[in-house]
Amino acid sequence: MASSLTAPALRFWYLRPLLALERGSATSLQVPSRIRCGLRGERKPLWRGRVMSTEAIQAVQALKHANASSSSRRIEDVLDARVGRLLKADQVAVLAELQRQNELQLALQVFAFIRKEVWYKPELSLYSDMIFMLGKNKLIGLAEELFSELQKEGLQPDTRAYTEMIGAFLQVDMVEKAMDVYKSMKELGCSPDKLTLTILIRNLEKVGLEDLASDVRKDCAEYMDFPEKFLKEVDKKFPKRSIGYINGTCCCTGDVITVVATVVIMFKNHATLHQILLLLTNANNCGRWKTSTHVLVPHEL
Repeated sequence: MASSLTAPALRFWYLRPLLALERGSATSLQVPSRIRCGLRGERKPLWRGRVMSTEAIQAVQALKHANASSSSRRIEDVLDARVGRLLKADQVAVLAELQRQNELQLALQVFAFIRKEVWYKPELSLYSDMIFMLGKNKLIGLAEELFSELQKEGLQPDTRAYTEMIGAFLQVDMVEKAMDVYKSMKELGCSPDKLTLTILIRNLEKVGLEDLASDVRKDCAEYMDFPEKFLKEVDKKFPKRSIGYINGTCCCTGDVITVVATVVIMFKNHATLHQILLLLTNANNCGRWKTSTHVLVPHEL
């Protein structure tokens, strides 16, 4: 490995994390224990600070097993026999775990089940989490339905709920609707945050709508404490929050520069983390690049 990381590579700034690891100073790189978006705030679920109970974990496993059998009746039985017996916090934990695993159909069924429970009271965070999940899976119709339902239940959308809805529309290139939600958000006195403004500016500029992006940029002066500093972060071509750390053992064949250069190009072309990991994994599987198990560890993503 040492022979593949020679001194001339120092001129490539993006190889410094690799060289630091190779010199045995891995402790200088604090690899995060979990993936988190730098702009999206910490979730505030009903079960905050609570570790999933054994019963909740077993309920998740039972639901997935029932779902694999393609029997709706079995899923209903598990909901009644397993989920129905859980405490309120554990039921919400089951929903959050299914969302984390992107078990869409099961999450929808558990969400519907929870809403029928005696203890249930409309909670914005539950709706926002579901809208985010639906948007990620490009089920915009269901996301719109949930957004309408939360208002029918007497909830006033907060910044996160609006932002998730805007993000859902942008996922399916419905820019006009995304801007309508953004406009309504401001008219109702709900201030956009860093995430709202960032996803709007980047997505609008990505599709060439410079005029709309310029309008959103102007709004930064009103909603951001330090608008110039914020916009500099938005304009970074190689944003720190998306780079993360490239494992020092990602290449054993001397192709480090090729791999890192490819990652740089993909980021500049707005490739998603999933696409980058897929490329590196496929390259490894076909023997062209020998990568480690964790090729790219995201930082604040």
